[in-house]
Amino acid sequence: MRLQKNHMESIRNIAIIAHVDHGKTTLVDKIMYHCQLFRENENTGDLILDNNDLERERGITITSKNVSVVYKGTKINIIDTPGHADFGGEVERVLNMADGVCLLVDAFEGPMPQTRFVLQKAIDLGLKPCVVINKVDKENCTPEEVHEKVFDLMFELGAEEWQLDFPTVYGSAKNNWMSEDWQNVTTSIEPLLDMVVNHVPAPKVSEGTPQMLVTSLDFSSFTGRIAIGRLERGTLRENMPVSLVKRDGSITKSKIKELHTFEGLGRKKVAEVHAGDICALVGIEGFEIGDTIADFENPEALKSIAIDEPTMSMLFTINDSPFFGKEGKFVTSRHIKDRLTKELEKNLALRVSETDSADKFMVFGRGVLHLSVLIETMRREGYELQIGQPQVIIKEIDGQKCEPIEELTIDLPENVSGKAVEFVTVRKGEMLSMEPRGERMIIKFNIPSRGIIGLRNQLLTATAGEAIMAHRFIGYEPLKGDISGRINGSLISMENGKAIPYSINKLQDRGKFFVDPNEDIYEGQVVGENSRADDLVINITKTKQLTNFRSAGADDKTRIVPAIKFTLEEALEYIQKDEYVEVTPKSIRLRKILLSENDRKRFKNAMV
Repeated sequence: MRLQKNHMESIRNIAIIAHVDHGKTTLVDKIMYHCQLFRENENTGDLILDNNDLERERGITITSKNVSVVYKGTKINIIDTPGHADFGGEVERVLNMADGVCLLVDAFEGPMPQTRFVLQKAIDLGLKPCVVINKVDKENCTPEEVHEKVFDLMFELGAEEWQLDFPTVYGSAKNNWMSEDWQNVTTSIEPLLDMVVNHVPAPKVSEGTPQMLVTSLDFSSFTGRIAIGRLERGTLRENMPVSLVKRDGSITKSKIKELHTFEGLGRKKVAEVHAGDICALVGIEGFEIGDTIADFENPEALKSIAIDEPTMSMLFTINDSPFFGKEGKFVTSRHIKDRLTKELEKNLALRVSETDSADKFMVFGRGVLHLSVLIETMRREGYELQIGQPQVIIKEIDGQKCEPIEELTIDLPENVSGKAVEFVTVRKGEMLSMEPRGERMIIKFNIPSRGIIGLRNQLLTATAGEAIMAHRFIGYEPLKGDISGRINGSLISMENGKAIPYSINKLQDRGKFFVDPNEDIYEGQVVGENSRADDLVINITKTKQLTNFRSAGADDKTRIVPAIKFTLEEALEYIQKDEYVEVTPKSIRLRKILLSENDRKRFKNAMV
């Protein structure tokens, strides 16, 4: 037992939490270099952890990662967490594996909405916070003020005295230094690692039979699903028989084939694991996140994880446009169903329900970002699908219809703040506070979730791309009344064919176009936005009538405005009730659900 105790003291489990873009992943990278996980010549310059394409492009972490380093004989298991509230399901789970958190705050921006969101979860779980004030090399930053704000925030979130007594280091992760005094620039990030070793408690170990909560999972095509979690007590060995206690209390017997612990970026196969360490188990069948792996004879379950409820739904259906199957490999409803079922295994906050039609599925998630990341991933894997307009989930509480409300924070230049307030108020938002920060303004609102759909687009246009918007879910409140949607109607193609430059030029005064000249289009596709409120059916496949007479130089005068191209989120936020977004590996198109104009008229008359 004594030996095990010593083994325990030399482990630290820590999660790194922060607002989006405050430097979590960069810091973990620097820690890995410091602890010499790489040789000098292997410095790739890229963020090693954000290894999926989507994460790299958007510069955000989506799934949490485990890394482990050894510093002065102590093994530190580091968990990098996502900063976006849309991935709250992710954060919640991984914090269960940690004993302390490293809260990273930007020295200029101070604590932001998502900081608050993740910190709340960490304090509730009783974790010890260590604070890192990052980016002190920025101009006009105020590290001392930020330190005060962090303290106030913790106090506000109900932290206990031992949590409020937090150690702090200052520095710049990008420039690779940390120090206890921000004016004293050092040459390494050792002060940070020393803080972790000295202040984060070693994992608590209780005596008894083995217990481990499955908090994450991985998949290998060779060995199948791998359960990851922190061993709370006891010892696990290779080939040991165990019980799997499900969420509903049912028990199945299983056997561990292999055991792995984390080492650097990879895993190392071991013969046994002691309590306190984070490990991966191969060979357990049929487990889900939140299940407990326990003793074979006397299984005792651990408390399962509570997951944030979804607040938004979208309809996923097969691609039935005239262009289906041109680009994608997986186009049938069977393919889509299997892929969504696979996603459910690891994406906790996701729900999928069947509809009355075999090829349509309702998918529920935390927000537009959460669902669009899934759609984008599917698209890159070669799926074709169509998505309906995002809808918020309305619940009935005490006989009253209630909708999800979120706290929205907008950070933007002071001279355009009036515009932003106007936009949010129209969408039934209520202003809570407004504070200047240098030349910028930080405004907080409470706003219904449905008011956020499409808001980002408007704000970015009005502020010339300067606005930064973040929101987090607060709870359900009574319905706020109607919110006006998009005012402009759609320009709809009349025929299948190629978009002819001559026709586009002649129709430019009718609105803005979303298709380039010579692009293939089909009947019923939304090819642009009408400058008026109603939909207009146009023919842009018509070519010029050729005659013998020519006027010199008349053809040179065509100036076509470049087409507007939507990202996936923008397209989802843009569409109306009677439209779909068609998503294929190479293109994103907007279309009417009913492609033929006669069908649309018939449907409209039937509704009247």
